[in-house]
Formats: sequence, C-alpha cells, structure tokens
Amino acid sequence: MKQKANRLEAIKMLISSKEMSNQDELLKELAAEGFKLTQATLSRDLKQLKVAKAITATGEYIYVLPNNIMYRRFFEESTGELPVNNGFISLRFSRNIAVVKTKPGYASMIAFDIDNRNYAEILGTVAGDDTIILVLAENLSHERASDLLSFIIPPRLY
Repeated sequence: MKQKANRLEAIKMLISSKEMSNQDELLKELAAEGFKLTQATLSRDLKQLKVAKAITATGEYIYVLPNNIMYRRFFEESTGELPVNNGFISLRFSRNIAVVKTKPGYASMIAFDIDNRNYAEILGTVAGDDTIILVLAENLSHERASDLLSFIIPPRLY
C-alpha cells in the first residue's frame, strides 16, 4: 500500500483532471492507480484536502479543489475567473450586508470563490442554494464592494 502523501497527491491529480461526482467514482480511479482504501478513509482525505462540490455548466455537481492548491482545472487557472455563465442573477446591498442571488445550486460555488480571494473588506459569506449573504466591513462603500465582486458579475448585453 502506498503512503498517504502519495494518495493525497493522486486524489488532487484525479480531481483536477477528471470530472468526478461521487466517492465511488474516485475510489475506482484510485484503485486503478494502485491505492486500496475504504470510503471512510477517502472521506477523511477529501476533508483534509478541503475538496468541495461545484456545479458545472451542464448542472452536474463535481469535486473541485480549493483555489490555493496547485492542481486547478484549466478554466480556473487560465482566466482566474468563473465562467461567464456562473449562475449570477443579482447583487443588492443593505448597509454592511450584500445579498447575491444566483440560479439554484450556484451559491456555494460562488461563495467558495469569494472566500478564497481573501478580501479583507469582505468579512465572511453564508451560502444557501441560491442566495449568498456577505458581511462587509463597516466603512466599505457599495461601489467598492461591487468592484471587488465584479469577477462574478457577467457582462450585460444591451
């Protein structure tokens, strides 16, 4: 049996190179690479790597790695931004709270990306299925907050 470090590297490579939507798929791929592990061990490894699920353009959920891990999907690495069809619907403000509305299933992916940008002016996010609440620093203008979030707001065609 190969060492844990090698297994974690294999998991990162598999997730970054293939779209996998569940642990069974990932276990089969790892077995093909020579790793023998249980679902419980895989679950702990995924937690340690901070693997999340994100929705694809086709509406399927797949495993994704945090942005700070070097094995990122090509579209994330090449542009540094979300695809244009990222599910964004609207952005509204109430004092130091911002509310982002998304298509169903997109909120957690967008909140994940906002959090990984580590903006000091955005204190935190809470995501549901189609809504994200952002707590903004008290002195942050709504215009500046909109600028920080411009990466999720697709260009509008008029």
